[in-house]
Amino acid sequence: MKKTITPDGNKFTGIFCNFFGHHFVVSKKVTDHIKEYRCIHCQKQVTTDERGKLSTLTPEMQEINSTLEDMYQKRNRRSTRRIEPKRVA
Repeated sequence: MKKTITPDGNKFTGIFCNFFGHHFVVSKKVTDHIKEYRCIHCQKQVTTDERGKLSTLTPEMQEINSTLEDMYQKRNRRSTRRIEPKRVA
């Protein structure tokens, strides 16, 4: 029997999510307050938007999240590096 796969998973899990709702888990932590989520049943991807609500993860939002993640990591690396004063013997 051939499986029918839709963009959001297979037909049965798509019906399951339509009836019971999605079960999202964190798939990627972009920053402390922005995360990407994936439904464990139908593989639908969402992310938090500027208002903190879940919105569909489009290619444009993926690009924004990756840029934001790079900036966030660079800033955190820079702030964790400490310059120690030189000791005079």
